[in-house]
Amino acid sequence: MSNERIAFLKGHGTENDFVIVPDPDGRLELPADLVARLCDRRAGIGGDGVLHVVRSAAHPEARAMADEAEWFMDYRNGDGSIAEMCGNGVRVFARYLQHAGLVGAGDLAVATRAGVRRVHLAKDAAGGAAGDVTVVMGRAELPEEQVTVTVGDRSWPARNVNMGNPHAVAFVEDLGHAGDLYSAPPFSPAAVYPDGVNVEFVVDRGPRHVAMRVHERGSGETRSCGTGACAVAVATARRDGADPAVTGSPVTYTVDVLGGTLVITELPDGTVEMTGPAEIVAEGTLDPSWLRAATA
Repeated sequence: MSNERIAFLKGHGTENDFVIVPDPDGRLELPADLVARLCDRRAGIGGDGVLHVVRSAAHPEARAMADEAEWFMDYRNGDGSIAEMCGNGVRVFARYLQHAGLVGAGDLAVATRAGVRRVHLAKDAAGGAAGDVTVVMGRAELPEEQVTVTVGDRSWPARNVNMGNPHAVAFVEDLGHAGDLYSAPPFSPAAVYPDGVNVEFVVDRGPRHVAMRVHERGSGETRSCGTGACAVAVATARRDGADPAVTGSPVTYTVDVLGGTLVITELPDGTVEMTGPAEIVAEGTLDPSWLRAATA
């Protein structure tokens, strides 16, 4: 691998940014230290994570999903650790497939470690602006465990929400109370999240409109988190007494993240849909000498 010129692209969804590594036949190995180097914003390309693009049939973790989804999103966090799911990443992944001419506007399926996700690429808007991308994110699970999140001398109860990956959603008076979010906010009891957790801090902006900051497990604070926005919308709906499974009517929340805005809808069957932008901003090749040094 270190003697090849490996192609990459850079993309983002509401400024949650990713290094995209196309590898249709699954030939590349991406050890954690290489992923971390790729995501390094000073010594690498820079990103919150890596989207490794592989055909499902070519990846051992996705072969069982190949009949449903041709493409597998092998997602890695910025520290090189493997993650089950990334909502903004799925949108950018789908945008890459469209950019590469592998799919067109309309519906497609993407395999992830959290299962198959259905995606809709809207047609480009007038003037050529790329259409939004909607992802069917599956159903939220709401475990009953009570969780507390702490920053400095402040603590808050947090709603435990699982969107294929774990989240702790805390409602606060001011987003500044979240601190710098360089390191993971402590939570208790530790046994609730044995593999760590994404922590969202949320404030109200208006009727069915909230804003959030997030510490993503393995990446630190990011400009956006798609699964986190979904977890926030569901947790806020329950706080507000809204449950589509009970009322039979969908509920939609606008969620402001540092990098933009996402629209989250929970349907009566429990399915959560996320809509937002996704952009490809650059492409190139990794320099073989850098790659040799990074994998030495």
